[in-house]
Amino acid sequence: MADLPQHAERRNPESPDSRSGRRAGRAGDDSWRQQGWPDRRVRSERATPDPSAIAGRQAAELHGSVQQPPREICHRHGAGPMNPRLAAAKALAAVLSGKASLNSSLPTQLDKVEVRDRGLTQDLAFGTARWQPRLSALAAKLLQKPFKAADADVEALLLVGLYQLFYSRIPAHAAIGETVGCADKLKKPWAKGLLNAVLRNAQRDGEALLIELEHDPVVRTAHPRWLQKALKAAWPEQWEAICAANNAHPPMILRVNRRHSSRDQYLELLNTAGLQASACTFSQDGIVLAEPCDVRSLPGFAEGWISVQDEAAQLAADLLELAPGQRVLDACCAPGGKTCHLLEVQPQLSGVVAVDLEAKRLVRVRENLDRLGLDAELIAADARETAQWWDGKPFQRILLDAPCSATGVIRRHPDIKLTRQLDDIAALASLQGELLDALWPTLQVGGMLVYATCSTLPTENTDVIEAFLARTSGARELDIAGQAGQPPAGIKQAHGRQLLAQQGGHDGFYYAKLIKIADQGRGGAGVSR
Repeated sequence: MADLPQHAERRNPESPDSRSGRRAGRAGDDSWRQQGWPDRRVRSERATPDPSAIAGRQAAELHGSVQQPPREICHRHGAGPMNPRLAAAKALAAVLSGKASLNSSLPTQLDKVEVRDRGLTQDLAFGTARWQPRLSALAAKLLQKPFKAADADVEALLLVGLYQLFYSRIPAHAAIGETVGCADKLKKPWAKGLLNAVLRNAQRDGEALLIELEHDPVVRTAHPRWLQKALKAAWPEQWEAICAANNAHPPMILRVNRRHSSRDQYLELLNTAGLQASACTFSQDGIVLAEPCDVRSLPGFAEGWISVQDEAAQLAADLLELAPGQRVLDACCAPGGKTCHLLEVQPQLSGVVAVDLEAKRLVRVRENLDRLGLDAELIAADARETAQWWDGKPFQRILLDAPCSATGVIRRHPDIKLTRQLDDIAALASLQGELLDALWPTLQVGGMLVYATCSTLPTENTDVIEAFLARTSGARELDIAGQAGQPPAGIKQAHGRQLLAQQGGHDGFYYAKLIKIADQGRGGAGVSR
């Protein structure tokens, strides 16, 4: 290893021990590539865009909905467009520093690059986040010292450079030259020499070092250690497949609006347009596209015929068994994909109340409703504080799409690997229980509540439902049946059903159905506060 400039002192806590010995007997063995390991044997002049960056921007919130039209470039006076590598690194630096998610940090940076480079910028940001545990482990082997917290921008730029070398088709000389050139904009004179030395060493020795690191499950699965352990404990037979699905590019899935077209009719329309697509297995309204595309180019999008929404998220509306005249609550509703689906499935509801904590997120819900020609009562409030927003009229149906770790949608939001920590899970489970307790009194006796998360961790799912049933005498669980002659999706749990992310298929999701057989006794759990 070449001598590198002295710097910093922040090593990713998930990076494996840099003293690991090289494994023998690997010469000529390509099996490691089948686990998502890089293959640099084929390159072209331009990067292949990450499909998750396409679909992810079009379903920019966790549960998917519609794409917003791209904004025009907003360069500062006298400032030229930013290099896409630098833009991606700046977005990632905010994530590494714990200040933002890619959903919030990337759009600002996209405004600074040429329109033609936005796809590359998205690919670099999403792809680097996807493989960050592996790339950070490689960086740790190549660096003499870890980075200081103040140098997250240099660290992010290095990771973007490594991603180009091992996971893009950008020629190595261009990846190194362009990335090193971006260092001038960071105003840290030492960074240019460091990046040049590390990236050239990675070009020469990187694949051998990755093989050496393969023994560590963090590197092998490209998942942080806490999450890899949690998945292995919860799913001892499936955890490696879950990790592989999390690292795969997600498909782009559409939801057909029943009020305008049947799924079969829309499939014929796509076929006529020369677009390959197929029906989803479990959702009656779902269509999976063979290749992601700009949703605005699809037939009938502007007219509200379709929306972008994962198949697993589409199951919620039918699980509620909606009927005419019912009053429905969609708690934690943003970005509104499920809110809209409820109204598409049953247009004769007496009303839908959609609550979300943040008023700015309800703007997106309203936009989705307007495009589809639908309406709902939108309320910005903490759903737990029912005294602030509930009018006292009971709901016959409640959808509680609870805030969660989002570990079932990592493939669409790979920065979850960076933004979530083990301590978050217990806090989220507590919040989920509080939401159930608060909303239960608003449900009419005989009414149904569907509890949903996009988590694959039992702590947030079956454990939450078990605890709620134990303290709520008026609640009973209902079995989840299949739809349209299909068996029910997912794996039956002690309570509810768990869907695990499938390569080429649906996201990870959890559902449980509860019925209210009696009001809670006075002073018991679930009394409105």
